[in-house]
Amino acid sequence: MPPVSLVLFPGRHHLVTAFQVGYLRSLLDGREVDDAGRPIDVAPGAEVVWAVTSATHTGTRRNPLPAHRRESLVERVSVAADLPSVVAPVADVPPSARFASTVLASVELTTGRRPTPENTVVACSTPEVAALYAAAGFRVAPVEAGTTPAPLRPWDVLELLVAGDPAWRDLAHPQTVAFYDRYRLAEQIRLIHTDPTVGSEGDLTETRDYRTYTAAFDDASDRKWAQVAPHVVPGTVVDLGCAAGGLLERAARDPRLVESDLYGVDVSRHLVAEAEHRKAQGVFANPNVFFAQRNLLRSSVFPESSVSTTITVALTHEISSYGDGVADLRLLAERIFRHTAPGGVWINSDVLGPDDGDRLVDLVLDGPVRPDHAVAADLSGLARGEVHDHVDALTPAERFVQFAHDFPALSGADLAVKGQVTEAATTTVTLPLRGAMEFLTTRDYVDSWLSECHARFCDMTWADWVDLLTSVGFEVAVGSAPWTNDWLVENRLSVGAALRDPATGEPVPWPVTHLLMVARKPR
Repeated sequence: MPPVSLVLFPGRHHLVTAFQVGYLRSLLDGREVDDAGRPIDVAPGAEVVWAVTSATHTGTRRNPLPAHRRESLVERVSVAADLPSVVAPVADVPPSARFASTVLASVELTTGRRPTPENTVVACSTPEVAALYAAAGFRVAPVEAGTTPAPLRPWDVLELLVAGDPAWRDLAHPQTVAFYDRYRLAEQIRLIHTDPTVGSEGDLTETRDYRTYTAAFDDASDRKWAQVAPHVVPGTVVDLGCAAGGLLERAARDPRLVESDLYGVDVSRHLVAEAEHRKAQGVFANPNVFFAQRNLLRSSVFPESSVSTTITVALTHEISSYGDGVADLRLLAERIFRHTAPGGVWINSDVLGPDDGDRLVDLVLDGPVRPDHAVAADLSGLARGEVHDHVDALTPAERFVQFAHDFPALSGADLAVKGQVTEAATTTVTLPLRGAMEFLTTRDYVDSWLSECHARFCDMTWADWVDLLTSVGFEVAVGSAPWTNDWLVENRLSVGAALRDPATGEPVPWPVTHLLMVARKPR
């Protein structure tokens, strides 16, 4: 076979080990064999093509470092080790039998090199990936898999780092260690890997339909901005839980904030990516708009006393639901208080639990419970669309049956149902008012049913919020109030449902559903 001129080295390359560099140097010098034991003849002037896969995916346990950091690391290591190299970013793609061809096409497009079985050997130790290249006719250099005993692979070394084992420094290439220290990447990676509220893909939940979720936030942004805008203090304005930036788009058009810096922070990788995409399209009138994927519960994001206004819209109930309940709300409040400047404000708009949540009520629901829906279906193995179709076809009474199964299992809350009577046209469920409102405020979110059943809307009452905020140092400012969303009552809560007093049968007034809290830090 003719000598090869390219060594294709695909991988995520979050960390480069000393072994990898030594192996690549030996390979370029013609001192290695392929996975069949045949010598690999390498032409003078051959170079390594580092294919950085999942280059469009970052901020997750699977890909903690962004592509630009990984590319910089590879370049630094290559120069220091005298490895002739080029770097080819490869977009994140789902697992596929065409993965190898995707990498090859990306290499040709971004570097001008055209890897072929005749001019390229693929350096790869992952059997499943190596098999894809072998099937395409490429020879494979097995890297770690070709050594006995096999040295630790980069991801194994990364996990040592996460675990706090200093041995990772001895196994990583010295330039990797220096690069990590320079940008404090070890701390960043540990935070991502040890975050209990965020999944491996960088989101609170994997069952949310982000298309409809973003659309819903955008549709409500005009109304939400009209609600919070009168209370905003110009300066550094932060939207925590910014979604795709809909609220900041309105803020960026506000003449009062033309000199302000606007920051959007969200834990969701999907939403921050969409916000950045909108920024690149010129959606925001104010050029000083910035976005970051962060979890404020894991570490402070802004310096002490540096923020004029923090806005949270429909965020705090998710923190309570996906985190450690009220304890995490207190941690959030403490961190926001610390980063708020004297005279600055935290404006919180969210759902609210009823004042008399333990009061028993009769929840009267339209529609019979058909025999085949008397027991909740197991939705855990279904695709999101299948879950939608199943829940959407249920009557209000049948939907409660499904909710009574999914909500306690996913949210950890107890509906405390005291009784249920099914008649020809209606079903009456006796339970605390809090449980009734949990169902009524969740039941219409069929696009992301399992995700919404994980969330609790009624953890906090108005009095709970006042106690929490004053205990950390805030003052409750003018404009703060609980309120009942009359549109929600008329168009959602009361459709096919009613609240009655179990003793008298009289209607129970609809409780408060939301709060607007303006918490001011004393000067």
